[in-house]
Amino acid sequence: MNTETAKGHAKKGAHQAKKGAHEAKPWVKGLGRAGYIAKGSVYVLIGVLAFMAAIGVGGETTGTQGALASIASKPFGEIILWILAIGLAGYVIWKIVEAITDPQNKGHDAKGIIIRIGFIFSAIVYAGLAYRAFQLATNAGSSGGSGGSKQTVTAQILSQPFGQWLVGAAGAAVIGYGLYEIYKGYSEKFTESFQRSKMDKKEYELGKKTGKAGLMARGVVFCMTGYFLIQTAITTNPDNAKGLDAALSEIAQQPFGQWMLGLVAIGLAAYGVFQILKGKNKNMAFY
Repeated sequence: MNTETAKGHAKKGAHQAKKGAHEAKPWVKGLGRAGYIAKGSVYVLIGVLAFMAAIGVGGETTGTQGALASIASKPFGEIILWILAIGLAGYVIWKIVEAITDPQNKGHDAKGIIIRIGFIFSAIVYAGLAYRAFQLATNAGSSGGSGGSKQTVTAQILSQPFGQWLVGAAGAAVIGYGLYEIYKGYSEKFTESFQRSKMDKKEYELGKKTGKAGLMARGVVFCMTGYFLIQTAITTNPDNAKGLDAALSEIAQQPFGQWMLGLVAIGLAAYGVFQILKGKNKNMAFY
């Protein structure tokens, strides 16, 4: 009897929590959804370019900024870049909203604070990407990369007191995040963010499969990027600070590298599809 009563109270509490939820303002939701779709589109392009490189039909192992630069040289590239710049800006705004207002009730304990700091970090990263898309859109064709920027920033950090420790800690944090992405993909915990009521069975299954493959592939790349940062801290050589493009190139140089690159490329493209589906179906209720 007591067990049944406890279950009843739990169900009642869950129902009340759901009733207490309210949707984000339409303009916030619109920007957030556009942001996820823009982010997903960039990753689909990265995956396609890397897969083309893996099978030897052109393409390149590039990162997010390189993907934007490749768009700039295409017909209608300027228009596409404007759309992506606006969409990525929307993603930045949504991440800031998530960090400040905590719509999904991540909480104020250590875990919740770490997650919300992660939202801010993500906002900073994608603000830089949105700005790069804006730069290219306003001068399409001038796709000179910023390949040395990562090394420059790392060199500045290394020159500070405890700089090596800071870079090493950043590398460890990136590896930790990569492992978390792998776990999240393997455990399929990401499905909790979907509004199941608005997805049919086929769309949900596609979201689950692309999310699993995409998060695990992205996690592998993050782990490699973190390893490069730790190597930078050990050697104090900022040239060792490398991003997504270098991680993909490193994969290609391993035994059976083209096969491995092909699999990771498919995974990154899948991650892009997952982000697009997430933009369409993410639960954006505030609790």
